[in-house]
Amino acid sequence: MPPRPRSRGGTSDSQPHREHLFTRSGRKVNATPLATRGAVSGERIAIVGGGLLGMVLALRLAQRGASVTLIEAAPELGGLASAWTLGGITWDRHYHVTLFSDAHLRELLRELDLEREIAWTSVGTGFYTGGRFHPMNGALDFLRFPALGLIDKLRLGLTIALASRIKDPVPLEDVTVEAWLTKWSGRTTFERIWKPLLRAKLGERYRDASAAFIWAIIVRLYAARRAGLGAERFGYVPGGYARVLAKLEAALEAASVTVELDTRVARVERADTSSGLVVEFADDARPSERFDRVVLTVPAPLAARLAPGLEPGERERLASKTYGGIVCASVLLDEPLGPYYVTNLTDDWVPFTGVIDMSNVVDRSAWNGGALVYLPKYVKPDDPLFDASDETIEASFLGALERMYPSFSRDRVRAFRISRARHVFPIATLGYSRSLPAIETSIPGLYTLNSAHIVNGTLNVNETLALVERGLGAIGVAAGGRA
Repeated sequence: MPPRPRSRGGTSDSQPHREHLFTRSGRKVNATPLATRGAVSGERIAIVGGGLLGMVLALRLAQRGASVTLIEAAPELGGLASAWTLGGITWDRHYHVTLFSDAHLRELLRELDLEREIAWTSVGTGFYTGGRFHPMNGALDFLRFPALGLIDKLRLGLTIALASRIKDPVPLEDVTVEAWLTKWSGRTTFERIWKPLLRAKLGERYRDASAAFIWAIIVRLYAARRAGLGAERFGYVPGGYARVLAKLEAALEAASVTVELDTRVARVERADTSSGLVVEFADDARPSERFDRVVLTVPAPLAARLAPGLEPGERERLASKTYGGIVCASVLLDEPLGPYYVTNLTDDWVPFTGVIDMSNVVDRSAWNGGALVYLPKYVKPDDPLFDASDETIEASFLGALERMYPSFSRDRVRAFRISRARHVFPIATLGYSRSLPAIETSIPGLYTLNSAHIVNGTLNVNETLALVERGLGAIGVAAGGRA
């Protein structure tokens, strides 16, 4: 386990001060009848992994009459969407926004009575290249961009327009992203624009990625622009994901879902003497439990380890998924760094992936007048950066900010914390959809459902929620309708 993030100034920031509705093994009893019953009514179902995917799946199954236990190894629910405290304020551990086109997310927020509170705004985007900042918010900015000549700009625009019009991305899985982008944008544009952006997101693993990866990113942004009537409209719920998760936890309690925190699963196997599955726990003192069905929502390689009884081909498909990880710094400042929500970086000396200035999306009153900036670095799960000390990372990242922003000084920093996650998203490699592990496994009643099942899409909250419907379908439950 990576060390817990620290706070500056000798203060000790704990996990978010959000009242948890569940004890580590406590069970809530609610006799209120559920209106929607399905094929799982009366069954005991365990969901391993308490991120947003596991939480919403647990809610949907409970609404259909199942007795659901949600098991999470961390001390809180939410996974990558969880919140923490930073300099006395509570906000998202990683950066998140809601796009106008995020139908699944907006539907969940509507169900939680939060959708009407979303604050929408248009945001600016910039590039940092050659030691200088350049806006990239329209045709005029694009034409003025100095890193490319006119012909290269025209080819870049053609590439983006072409990708946005492709309806079937499966053929793109058979060509590398480098080959496809070079064909349409040219070698100069690839080296100066696309390659730095790909390396920022994927590291050197960009060489393994298919063209479907960049297609998914372009299509998502185009959808956001169309839904926002020509402008990219980004939004957030006041209070951030801490508030969303609190509402979702309340819904789980109302649906009689049992939540077990700080609980690690060691393995899942078939029951010896009866139908169903047995969940064994890492704590030897904890007795195993029998369930009718189990859904593993943990990363694919971990799912392979937890289910040793899977057929060899299944385990290989899960274990072979190539994941990218993230080391992400949250920096609470006195003032915003600049006018852009996202600053894309093409200078390879910068030690982080990009600059995400949430102050250009969120009202700064949420942070007592401060400004919140994320500095992510996407790396391989075994990258040495995961083992670097917080002090080393802080010195490197703040030193880069001083070099990039002449007006920045370290005395403007109110708080600095670092989050580490080794398995964030699978990389869309060649032929990805053909090597996708099935949701329903060869072990009766055992299912795997995780970000590896996002085919030709990008990892975000909306895509994660879309997986819930696929999971319900695999389990044999109608996806539509709620209790």
